[in-house]
Amino acid sequence: MCLNMSFFLILHLFQRGIMANSFDDECDYLFKAVLIGDSAVGKSNLLSRFARDEFHLDSKPTIGVEFAYRNIRVGDKLIKAQIWDTAGQERFRAITSSYYRGALGALLVYDITRKATFENLKKWLHELREFGSSDMVIVLLGNKSDLCQSRQVGVEDGQSLAQLEGLCFMETSAKENVNVEEAFLQMVTKIHEITSQKSLEAKTNETSPTLNGKKEIINVDEVSATKQTSCCSY
Repeated sequence: MCLNMSFFLILHLFQRGIMANSFDDECDYLFKAVLIGDSAVGKSNLLSRFARDEFHLDSKPTIGVEFAYRNIRVGDKLIKAQIWDTAGQERFRAITSSYYRGALGALLVYDITRKATFENLKKWLHELREFGSSDMVIVLLGNKSDLCQSRQVGVEDGQSLAQLEGLCFMETSAKENVNVEEAFLQMVTKIHEITSQKSLEAKTNETSPTLNGKKEIINVDEVSATKQTSCCSY
């Protein structure tokens, strides 16, 4: 317990330092998002494929929390997407849950070849909604679609759960780079739509935060999105 608490404090301070230094003048927005799901569903490879276009067959389990970021242009805005990859092992749950705070989006991942990872999604959703914002954009990902011959979870199962819970959905393959870019971009674009609407409403009420009257900053520790709407499933 003491070791876990010490690790938590170190990670928390590290995260705060990263948050303070990762926003630069060229970016219009900074969006924080999290990758969650059972261990070995491919979260780390999804992130490395998105951030660096890399895939590692010998990828090791995430210890605690890791992160990566990438700049994305949506319309005329440049967005820095900061993605936190959380450990799926039970012993790290107390640590990773703290990283839901301030997250505007989440990628909820299961392995289509392991039914148990799909069955555990309800537990992950409960945790996400308990510790995260009720306005969070959540995208459900059925990963490892390249292993369709070993499939234990059908596409229609993922679609049904997404429709029931009001989530976006698609199947991905980090190995073959299928729908990885699309999944992250869908989440970021949806967050941008929601925050833009919130900003517009705030401007109408003359309460919108500005930087020298020129640029809006989305503070990941303070901003919540407007009411979440269901997006399309694929």
